[in-house]
Amino acid sequence: MPKVDYALMYVTDDSIKEDNSFFQILEAALKGGATIIQLREKSCDTATFYKRALHCKTLCNTYKIPLIINDRLDIALAIDADGVHIGQSDMPYDVARRLMGNSKIIGLSVSNKYQAVKEDAKSADYIGISPIFSTNTKTTDLAEPLGLSGLKEIREFYKKPIVCIGGIHKDNTKEIIANGADGIAVVSAISKADNPEAATSELKKIVCKTGTN
Repeated sequence: MPKVDYALMYVTDDSIKEDNSFFQILEAALKGGATIIQLREKSCDTATFYKRALHCKTLCNTYKIPLIINDRLDIALAIDADGVHIGQSDMPYDVARRLMGNSKIIGLSVSNKYQAVKEDAKSADYIGISPIFSTNTKTTDLAEPLGLSGLKEIREFYKKPIVCIGGIHKDNTKEIIANGADGIAVVSAISKADNPEAATSELKKIVCKTGTN
């Protein structure tokens, strides 16, 4: 598998139902320096999800940025996405790996240190600490925020990439990276920004500058 840059993951905003706006923001994120895209759709039908995924794949290919699909292995397989991101209640990791193959990215959400020490987490290509801080983007089934102390605790024993999501913005990105994360995943910090491309670029600079210190 080629080396993946997890510095800045833009997780698409499924509250944006209008396709033109949705894809304008996605392309702005790509232009601004997002290093990986996660397509997340929690409420649309399969046909709509598939069409969005195809368009996302075309855009990501243009910018040579990997696209992963949240939860839906069938969509990921249908469009030959670069990988999937699964949660604790989604398809088991070993099944996802068997279906996706060894060349694809598989990320796993963890919300505490006990999930991070399990074999699934060790086998995944990266873990997503979710949530790191409180967030309004996902309103159901959220665990208590792990915070920087939880991140530091997991970083001590988890050797693969860690991406944090939840309540992340330009003012707390530096401390997340400084405390051991390899990257951040954001939704509204980009999708709700007045200038999504500039917002992406600013986040990317903070991540890269902090990561080299």
